[in-house]
Amino acid sequence: MPEAFKFELVSPERLLVSEQVESVVIPGAEGEMTVMAHHAPVMTTIKPGVVTVKTAEGKAERYVVFGGFADIVPAGCTLLAESAVAVGDIDRADLARRIQEAREDVADAKDDERRSKAEQFLSQLTTLEGAILPA
Repeated sequence: MPEAFKFELVSPERLLVSEQVESVVIPGAEGEMTVMAHHAPVMTTIKPGVVTVKTAEGKAERYVVFGGFADIVPAGCTLLAESAVAVGDIDRADLARRIQEAREDVADAKDDERRSKAEQFLSQLTTLEGAILPA
């Protein structure tokens, strides 16, 4: 059985998770990564995506995050999200609003760099929408 470690998922609104877990899969900016006990120290930015938490009891919990960063040390992991919600509580209207705002940001971009960043964020949101919402 894998060793448990402390995981916290924090958004500006509230503390969503603070418990002992076996593993956490986070959507890092450079790709998904799995964090387990005694992980090497890493700090990474988080892109919009799904965080999957395997609790010490063995059940899986999923949360949608919209950016932020993760601080990983051998004793635990803290994920500070710009916004986070349990997958079961996702508001389809809110996600649709975020996608529409991202489309507007692409259309309103004043230069190639801003347009590229806005297109990347829009792509992440639409991928997230496909991953969590049934067709």
